Order: sequence, then C-alpha cells, then structure tokens
Amino acid sequence: MKQNLTLAWIASWFALVGQLMFFIGVSLFTGDWRYVMWSFMVSMAVGVPSMIRTRHEQKKSKPSKLGS
Repeated sequence: MKQNLTLAWIASWFALVGQLMFFIGVSLFTGDWRYVMWSFMVSMAVGVPSMIRTRHEQKKSKPSKLGS
C-alpha cells in the first residue's frame, strides 16, 4: 500500500491550526471565547500526535544513506 505523506501532513496541519482558526472566527462572530479554549485543547490532543506519527512514518519510509 502506498502511503500519501503529503495528505497526512495537510490533515495534521489542519487539525492543529485550521480547526483553531475556524473557531477563532466563530468566537469573534459570537463573542463567546470558550469556543477557542475547547478547540485549542482538541487541536493539541489531535494535531500534535498526528504530526509526530506522520514525521515518524516519513523517517521510516526514507531509504538509509549509509546502506546504499
């Protein structure tokens, strides 16, 4: 199975930053800043581990330069 790491990076960044930006807009519109607080916690809980996993998979998929 071919891994699409570019799509994984896009999804990771969206989970980390895009979701937070969306809820900042919602908070600006509604004036209730609790949306940002909760979305920040969820973004960190989902975004950081997904970025770590994507980075790990990227390192694992690169061929070793010493063994060539």
